[in-house]
Amino acid sequence: MNKQNTTVMKLAETALLAALCYVSFTFLQIKIPVPGGDATSLHIGNTFCVLGALLLGGWYGGLAGAIGMTIADLMDPVYITGAPKTFVLKLCIGLITGLVAHKLAKINETNDKKYVFKWSLIASIAGLAFNVVADPVVGYFYKQYILGQPQEVASILAKLSAGATFVNAIVSTILVVILYNAIRPALIKANLIDVHVMASANK
Repeated sequence: MNKQNTTVMKLAETALLAALCYVSFTFLQIKIPVPGGDATSLHIGNTFCVLGALLLGGWYGGLAGAIGMTIADLMDPVYITGAPKTFVLKLCIGLITGLVAHKLAKINETNDKKYVFKWSLIASIAGLAFNVVADPVVGYFYKQYILGQPQEVASILAKLSAGATFVNAIVSTILVVILYNAIRPALIKANLIDVHVMASANK
């Protein structure tokens, strides 16, 4: 597959994953109302952001999550003001996951299932652990200094967000590792993932 076709395929796959992010967040979430008319939620939208980073690399996976989840925020009156924050955080989740999986572990240079499983788990934890920390922290400053909410309200929202984000991270990590390792062999056979196994690799 030439470079142009590869790029077109990756863009199409990114669009598909963005749609999955949107659908999973919009229709499969459990919304939890919080003070001030805001809300947090339990959802699996981040699963497909991380999955995209494992399959396509950090930029494409991050963009899938950023686009899909931001559109979901824009379509919901409760979350619309948080759309800019969502775009940045989901992009970062993808970039961190991709960095660990593809730059550090180079999982596309091996067919060792145990190695791939281990590093897909580590990469998923890295990306989602970032979100567990960054989401409430960034959310606190965003709501207080950008949206002008009182410090007490912003603090309460950050604490509630931290709890929900932690639960989401655990569920998403389990789902994404299962999904990625289940579909990876089929995608390799279909030439939808480029795996370049190094002759000298011993992983």
